[in-house]
Parts: sequence; C-alpha cells; structure tokens
Amino acid sequence: MNERGLIALQINFGIQTHSDTRLNFDASCLLDFGIPCVINEEMESIDTELAAQIRQDIIMGAFKEGERLSEARLCEIYEVSRTPIRLALRLLERERIIRRGEGRGYVVFSPTVDEILQAVQVRGHLESLAARLMAQSETRAQHLPHMARAIETISKVLKAGKLDDAAKREAQAANKVFHSTILAACGNDYVGFTCDQISHLPMLAAGSMVFDRSITDSSNSMERGLFRLHLGNAQHQVIYEAIEKGDQVRAEGMMREHSHTMVDYIRTFERKDDSLTVADLIAYSGAEPMVMGE
Repeated sequence: MNERGLIALQINFGIQTHSDTRLNFDASCLLDFGIPCVINEEMESIDTELAAQIRQDIIMGAFKEGERLSEARLCEIYEVSRTPIRLALRLLERERIIRRGEGRGYVVFSPTVDEILQAVQVRGHLESLAARLMAQSETRAQHLPHMARAIETISKVLKAGKLDDAAKREAQAANKVFHSTILAACGNDYVGFTCDQISHLPMLAAGSMVFDRSITDSSNSMERGLFRLHLGNAQHQVIYEAIEKGDQVRAEGMMREHSHTMVDYIRTFERKDDSLTVADLIAYSGAEPMVMGE
C-alpha cells in the first residue's frame, strides 16, 4: 500500500503507521484509501454565495441585532438544504457577523458604524504598510503599469465631468486595481490576508469608495463629488511616484493620509445625520444589493 493510502487509513480508521517517512497530504484527495478526487467546487460556491447573501441581509437590517437564526428557518427563507446553510453559518461566525446562541442556533451580531470606522482605520494602517513594503521591493517595477492604468482610468472619468452610476462603477473598478496591486505586490502575504478577514464589512473591500448620495441633486454637489475624486486620484499619483522611486517613507505617509479620507467622509455623513446606519454607509459607497445566483 502506498503512503497516500496509509494516510487515509490513519485518518479514517485510526490505523497507526510507524514509518519515519514524512508523508505529504494533499487536501484534494478523498479521505479513504488515498483515492484522488476533485473538491466539489459547485457546493463551495453555493456556500460562499449563500454566506454573502445572509451577510448582506443582516447588514441591511433584514435580521435584527440579537435575533435568533435557526438552520430550519434559513433553509425555508433561502430555499436550500441544511448543508450549505450550516457551512455558510460557520463562515459568518468566523467573521463575527453571528454568534452561537444558548442551546442551538445562532444570534445576529450586526456591526455598528463605530465598528466599521475602527475596521477602516485598521485597513488604512495595513495599506500604509503595504505601500512602504512595495516601495522597498526589487520587483515593484513590474506592477507599476497596473497602477498607472488605474490612475489614467480615473482621470478619464474626471475629464468626462459627471458621476452617474456608470462613471462610479468605472472609478471603483480602477480604484480596486490600484489598491489590490499594492497589497499583492508588497511581498508580505499576511498583509493582504489580514485585509481579507475584514473585507466582508461595508467599505472594507479593496478599492471601496465613498460617494455623497446628493451629488446628482445639484451642480454644486456634483462639483464636490468630482473634487473629492480628483483629490483621491492625485494622492494615487503621489503614492505611485513614491513607490516608483523607492521612497518608502513618502509612500507610507501618503497612503495613510489617503486612507484617512474615507474616515473623514464617514464622519462628515454622521454630522449630517445623527441616525446614520450601516445600511446608509453601503448606500454612500455605491454598492449594489447582491442577488442570489448572480
């Protein structure tokens, strides 16, 4: 029997092996007799999509803070079996969107605006570190073209002089490329990994942007929106040039200032509306509701 089979037997049936040989285990194989198989990617996709839908519904207020969630109830609501519901709930528990209640089931633990602000600050520090590390990297030049194209795309949006939904989507896509490139090219996988752990929260995904919902109400509001976008892209340019030159201090400092802009905007919105909710933040970010199956 080969080593792969011995691993499978040891895992499934508790059979001990006394071999001193280091056995390499591939998670893509069946846990029985070492027969290889392919992970059910379709099921994994359903679990992830379902978790995203439940997460959005919690954040948007469909489920209230402290409300109990049972597998049976969620199966009925989302019209799926217990297995994907159970796996989706485990994912959401790790994200602290829900918590295990007393006895069976889970309890909703929806984030507050203050918690979103705290998470935005954490991400800002991580992105600042990433910019510094990328400026130190000897391979940074091969990633710079992606950042340059992102800056140019946003510049084109600004030249068009309008911020309709299509323009916002184009700017957000370019912004995502700019920030994701820095995280991917910084040379420290744990920076991006840590960012991923909070990316499910509103305004915490890579490249998230903030738009005042009133920008289409008047020409003055539109001008303010365009000015903010211009300021952000000007900061992108400074970050790009600092990384290109290997100026790690400048890259880190400007990225920190750039990240603080979102915090400032959120606080501005809070001053406008004392009852600001997380759902409001999602609307300000221009995020569109998710629909199962898309």
